[in-house]
Amino acid sequence: MLERLRRTQSSDSRKKDTREKIELGGLIVKAGLRYEKRALLLGLLIDANRRIKGDEEEKARLTTIGAAAFGHDAD
Repeated sequence: MLERLRRTQSSDSRKKDTREKIELGGLIVKAGLRYEKRALLLGLLIDANRRIKGDEEEKARLTTIGAAAFGHDAD
């Protein structure tokens, strides 16, 4: 019984992880970067992460851009 519970939790965890990765991939597509090289995408993300560390103004600016892009989904 305990083993079955562990397997179920493990399966649920894998499903959640897979879903999250699919959603994150969708963001790449939505940003218009689907056909860019993976190294470029990773470089962009690493650079952005470094630039926003501790910069609440930049985070807010980028959040506004992202929220506007999500808002266009309704169009």
